[in-house]
Amino acid sequence: MLDIVYQDEYFVAVNKPAGMLVHRSWLDKHETQFVMQTLRDQIGQHVFPLHRLDRPTSGVLIFALSSEIAAQVMPMFANHEMKKTYHAIVRGWIEEEGTLDYPLKVELDKIADKFASQEKEAQDAVTDYRPLAKVEVPHSTGRFPTTRYCLMELNPHTGRKHQLRRHMAHLRHPMVGDTTHGDGKHNKLFRDVYNSHRLLLHASSLEFVHPFSGETLVIKAGFDTTWRSLFEQFEWQEPHI
Repeated sequence: MLDIVYQDEYFVAVNKPAGMLVHRSWLDKHETQFVMQTLRDQIGQHVFPLHRLDRPTSGVLIFALSSEIAAQVMPMFANHEMKKTYHAIVRGWIEEEGTLDYPLKVELDKIADKFASQEKEAQDAVTDYRPLAKVEVPHSTGRFPTTRYCLMELNPHTGRKHQLRRHMAHLRHPMVGDTTHGDGKHNKLFRDVYNSHRLLLHASSLEFVHPFSGETLVIKAGFDTTWRSLFEQFEWQEPHI
């Protein structure tokens, strides 16, 4: 059963579990569980995705309840008329909030995009970031006997593939659990010491003007047990979302 965090006559939103694909993909033929099919069976009607979350990312994922509604609302996502708030744990300490305006080249999938051009220009990519809490743990990942981590709030203004992960890596503060752009030493420490086997990136809230009621809608998704365990061990207050 998926955790439904919002539903009306137009939309339904769930708190997507980490590791679950949004829909079937020929790249993952062995997978048998998908958010779309599970949600369809759970509520007894077809659903139409309005955006996507990467497989390892958890959090707010919203669907339209008809193709007509989806067609009307998709431009809101395409034009970034939604405020998305994410939380992540990254390596090192970031002391001040800021905005990273760093264009990203199209990230091609080795299989799906093998015939695609590698020569495309970098696309605009902008992310606001804000440190919320930090910790220094008594475990070494290199030269020093301790290692530092930071809890971040992230707000993307654009929607490039793996934007938040790539932007944090560009700042030399890769996300913990990121096997593509991260640092294996830190991922291993979190697996071995904290029993955290996932990417620590969570889509906490989605805010937009409801296109049919005109009201501002804020859809929130709570943190899973892995996150809550880390908040407790690091003595961090759970972010207010």
